[in-house]
Amino acid sequence: MTELMSRRSAVALGLTAAAAPLLASTMPTRAAGAPNYGPTDGRELSPGRRLVEIGEIPSEMDAYKSIRIVDVVYQPGAADPKEAVMDVDMMCYILAGEFSVKKAGKEPYTVKEGDFYTCGKGKTDKATNIGNGVGIHRIAMMMPA
Repeated sequence: MTELMSRRSAVALGLTAAAAPLLASTMPTRAAGAPNYGPTDGRELSPGRRLVEIGEIPSEMDAYKSIRIVDVVYQPGAADPKEAVMDVDMMCYILAGEFSVKKAGKEPYTVKEGDFYTCGKGKTDKATNIGNGVGIHRIAMMMPA
């Protein structure tokens, strides 16, 4: 009888483990999707690029007074007009889309939804939306103390 229970337990456990990925794939992978910005949300930075202010919080890091969060919304094919010099340290998180990122002295690389990268104060950066849909960079700008 013990052997029968062990087999039943093993089969039940195996079926449960096999079903877990199926159940997980039907559940949302994140709490909220990327915002659905309209064509007039935020302010225009250049053709195909808009800046939407999200908010600002005090920083617990000594080097920074506050952290300002913004979204930069890129239409398909839109790009930063040139390699811009960063005036503060930043962390960029890709909420939507796929981008080619070019930094001075480095080969361009690709970032996609869910990826992030950093930009240092005084360094250059140029992003281009290479996806077919709207792309969104959520940027945490580290405001100096």
